[in-house]
Amino acid sequence: MAATHAFWLAGRQATGEETFDVTSPWDGRLVGKVAVPTDAQVEEAVAAAHAVRDEFAATPAHVRAAALDHVSRRLVERTEEIARLISAENGKPMKWARGEVGRAVSVFRFAAEESRRFNGGESQRLDTDAGGTGRLALTRRFPRGVVLGIAPFNFPLNLCAHKIAPAIAVGAPIILKPAPATPLSGLLIGELLAETELPTGAWSVLPVANDRMPTLVQDERLPVISFTGSDKVGFAIMDSVPRKHCTLELGGNGAAVVLADYASEKDLDWAATRIGTFSNYQGGQSCISVQRVVADASLYERLVPKIVAAVEAQVTGDPSDDATDVGPLVSEDAAKRVEAWVDEAVRAGARLLAGGKRDGASYAPTVLADVPPDVTISCEEVFGPVLTLSQVDGEDAAFETVNDSKYGLQAGVFTHDVQAAFRAHRALEVGGVIVGDVPSYRADQMPYGGAKQSGVGREGVRYAMDDYTYERVMVFTGLAL
Repeated sequence: MAATHAFWLAGRQATGEETFDVTSPWDGRLVGKVAVPTDAQVEEAVAAAHAVRDEFAATPAHVRAAALDHVSRRLVERTEEIARLISAENGKPMKWARGEVGRAVSVFRFAAEESRRFNGGESQRLDTDAGGTGRLALTRRFPRGVVLGIAPFNFPLNLCAHKIAPAIAVGAPIILKPAPATPLSGLLIGELLAETELPTGAWSVLPVANDRMPTLVQDERLPVISFTGSDKVGFAIMDSVPRKHCTLELGGNGAAVVLADYASEKDLDWAATRIGTFSNYQGGQSCISVQRVVADASLYERLVPKIVAAVEAQVTGDPSDDATDVGPLVSEDAAKRVEAWVDEAVRAGARLLAGGKRDGASYAPTVLADVPPDVTISCEEVFGPVLTLSQVDGEDAAFETVNDSKYGLQAGVFTHDVQAAFRAHRALEVGGVIVGDVPSYRADQMPYGGAKQSGVGREGVRYAMDDYTYERVMVFTGLAL
């Protein structure tokens, strides 16, 4: 019998009246039972966070930094255990699960470092005009209030870390809602936070069902919402609370562009290997996985067989096996959706070069060519291990193809031409351009977010801290400047 995992209510463990099961998408086994907070307990958590907001904002930087450092160290100490937990509840292969733990370690460490230097203030002389003689402005940042963090299933530890760590760093209380399919990793962060000396009420981890979220979203005591998930849900949240401050990280259909100068055998081997790996890592369930390859016609015929070989070399199977590259999707329904989109594309004339088969929640790494522009897989985020290939004539056509999408999260541009890289940076309507690699690269300290329907605002520790705070100016008068 699996143990029941308590949730974290205002910094303490609690259980409700009901539980739900967390099962492995690989084999359906029970991974754990999770206690569900009642409406009264959710209200208690929100009230506690609201009540402690001023106290937490005034907490010395060293207290917040010590708590963040502690979580970072404890994640290191428990890396293997946590990686196995991620793999069990998410289906993520162990090699990627360990990497996710390592990234969360960095997120909490970066937040600790930033909290020590955050909000030192910026001074500005105002005597540039006669009316400002003797006046000096000091600008500091202050928390907007309690943060409601809504995390997705695909990075159940690290994307919870990206909600929690910046909030603690600036002294903003946070209510974290982990994804219903993968709540155990978020609850484990709560376990580590409970070992710190943060003020009571400063944080809660509440595994509530998605259909209970509108009440929390509408609560005026939660003025900041940080959401990672689908564009449909994200913009529905923003539209429902237009006076709240929302950060939305909403996904994309990442393109890898291979320009004509990237033409040596070594170049193409590197590009194909990176594309083959990062169209399939996390089962393709990453907002910046490679979904589209846009290659110059001069090298397309040489590149395609290399990409197909790299995709077919991906080892699929049991995510607990260290040799596995690609595990299952988060559910059988998710795999059926991917299957339906691929089948639609093939019926419309796309050529299937690899994969195209489903086994339960697993979907084989798949490559499609000649995909019509109006089928679903060309227009939407597939969020599965599927790659489409197209060829274009020249750089301008390549950039136009990338921009012909409602999404704009990140793009990769394989080129050695520095001028072309700068032209890509100017031309591509995305939040990030990765030169010499796939769009799937993310460093957790860099600004991360998109344009168009890929979202609003930026994650990345320092940038999320800015999103959670606002500027407040104080003017001194009568100073001898």
